[in-house]
Formats: sequence, structure tokens, C-alpha cells
Amino acid sequence: MQQLLIIGFVWPEPNSSAAGGRMLQLISLFKEQGYSVIFASPAQDSDFMVNLAEYGVDKQSIALNCSSFDAFVKELNPSVVLFDRFMMEEQFGWRVAENCPNALRLLDTEDLHCLRLARQKAFKENRLFQTSDLMVEGVAKREIASILRCDLSLMISEFEIELLTTTFKIDKALLYYLPFLLEPITNSAFEKLPSFEEREDFVFVGNFLHEPNWNAVQYLKETIWPLIRKQLPEAVMNIYGAYPSQKVLQLHQPKEGFLIKGRATKAQEVVSNSRVVLAPLRFGAGVKGKLIEAMQCGTPSVTTTIGAESMHGDLPWNGFITDNPQVFADEAVQLYNDKKSWLEAQYNGLVIVNQRYSNAMFVEDFNKYILALQANLQQHRLSNFIGTMLQHHTLSSTKYMSRWIEAKNK
Repeated sequence: MQQLLIIGFVWPEPNSSAAGGRMLQLISLFKEQGYSVIFASPAQDSDFMVNLAEYGVDKQSIALNCSSFDAFVKELNPSVVLFDRFMMEEQFGWRVAENCPNALRLLDTEDLHCLRLARQKAFKENRLFQTSDLMVEGVAKREIASILRCDLSLMISEFEIELLTTTFKIDKALLYYLPFLLEPITNSAFEKLPSFEEREDFVFVGNFLHEPNWNAVQYLKETIWPLIRKQLPEAVMNIYGAYPSQKVLQLHQPKEGFLIKGRATKAQEVVSNSRVVLAPLRFGAGVKGKLIEAMQCGTPSVTTTIGAESMHGDLPWNGFITDNPQVFADEAVQLYNDKKSWLEAQYNGLVIVNQRYSNAMFVEDFNKYILALQANLQQHRLSNFIGTMLQHHTLSSTKYMSRWIEAKNK
């Protein structure tokens, strides 16, 4: 039996973020192929983490900058190691390479952190983002190095694959498109969704530890919501999200119909009972879990070009895409009031989920690709000279920095 070791940045919280849901999808993918799965993390336990034992996954706490990990991973001797975001590869990649040289090293990027941060910086400097911004983004140097050191990086966004291959000249052999893996929406399930008449209110759902979400809620409150309320004076905007800070809670204004609800214990139920999802994201990266969830719940959405990036291919969106605040408000009102537009948008979401994210489209090909990669691992690494070079220098630098920190901590 093959063993998969996942080194997690945090313990999975699928009810807090799309990243948590994505991780459970990857766990299920490998479990279905017969892997035994061990999830290790240096993070503290949280009140909202899943019980990994219920998924047939062993849980292991590990320490940063500590040789105890070396003994653990050497004894485990996994056939595949999956790093959850580049920060975990930075911390533990060299230890895996040194103690388990034959293990296939995978990186789940989630989204390109350097892209999100460069866009955020451009937004805050009130200028348009340019791809050249990535060349001076410090995180880019770390993230691209991590991608090069790994045997394969799992990418959730086709746009980001194009960016990596053109801007950073990454070999396509190091990248694999594996988006959200969803169960198709059947006709019977679609028919059971709440009807247009049974739904009410606008909704936004997003983890507030994620800066693009906080910025989007500010933008809603200050700019877009007043434009909507001019047309719909009784409208209600429900804001849900894990880990709301005091600055988020201060936006709660019942007289304006703008309600901060905090964590949604049953997010799909909340979204299914709402009429329209609003997601005016002004920077970010990756694929947006909140908008996938809207489609699964049969809830049309209005979002921005950043929000819809790489999500729908050539298919029509399940609502509207615009970066103009007045148009955003007008189209939100149209979806809320016009049943015909709403039903068309809802159906578009069904098509997007079934034609772009159905797990059956990806599982078999991914398994074959991993097996072929394992069978040809030595040649694959020889073809990635820059990655091999980076791994060599990482072993020579990061290794001794980590050893120094370990000795200092003693």
C-alpha cells in the first residue's frame, strides 16, 4: 500500500475556508486510490478543525526546526509527500529530500500567493497591476523556488498555469491542473433547491483572515450597498465569515440592512436560502470557493473579473461580472427582482459545475499521471536542472539555518 504524507500549514477547517474543503477533496482522491494517509502539521489544534480520524486519516503533530521530524519521516518512509502551500515546502522539503529521496514531492499551491500579494500592493497604491510587479514581489522568489524544487505542483487556476509558464518560464511538466473536485449536480438535486420565491436577501460568505474578503466587505458597505439600497430600500445584506475581527463587527448596521452574522455553521444552507451572492473582490488569486458554493446552491452571483478569473472558461457566468460599482449594483438588483434573469443565471451555474469541476473528469487521469511520474522519477528530476540546483543550495543553506535555530532553542 502506498503512503501519502500531507504536511499541512493548518489543520483542515472546511467550514472556515475553501482551502479546508480543497484539502479534504485531495485526501478523498488519494484514499479512493488505496493510499494510507497521514496528515502532519506544526499548527495548534483549533476548535473548528475536522476530526481526521472520521476520514480514515492519521493525525501527527510535528515541530518546526526540529530533527524529530527527520526520525519521523524516515521511519514512515512515505511514497508521496504533499506540501500544503509553499511555506511548508520551505520548512520541511529539504528534510523530506534528505531522509526520503525516493518520495514523490507534490506541492498544493492553493493559489499563487505572490500573485495575490502583488495585486494587493498595486490596489493599495491605486494603480493597475502588471505582471512585471511579480518580478519585484519578494514572496515570488520564495514561491517559484518552491515550485521548482518539487516534482509536481497542483494548480487550481488555468490562468496561473499560463502566468507561471510565460512570465516565470516554468516547465509545464512541473505543473498539473487539478481544480475543485465536485460531485455533479443531478437534475433531481437541482429541482429540490429552494425556488426564487422561497429565497430572500443578498449574502456574502468569506473567511475574514483572508485580506481580499475583508476588503470586499468594506467595498460592499461603503460603495456598493448604498447604491443597491437606493433601488431596494428594504433589502438586507447578510455577511458571514469565520474569524471576524472587531473592525469587521463594527460594520454591523441593522438600520442600513447591513448585517454581520459571523461564522456560518451551515454555509450551504445559508447560501441556498439567499437569492443573490455578492462578491466584489478587488484583488486575489486562485479560484473562489464562495462562488463555486453559490453555483452548487443554485444561487446566482455578481462578482468582478478577479472573482470570476479562471472559473468558467467559455461558459456564461451564473449571474454577472463587472468592475463598475454602479453596474454591479444595477445587476445585483436585476437578479434580485427579475425571475427570468435569475433562472438563467442559476442554470448557468449548474452547467459550470458539471462541465468544469466534475471529479470524474480528473480522478483517473491524475492517478495515471502520478503512477507514471513515480515510474520515471529519476529522469523527471534530471530534466529539472534548476529545481535540482535549488534543492542542492537549500540543503546547504536552509538546513544549517534550521540546525542553528534548533540548537539555539535548546
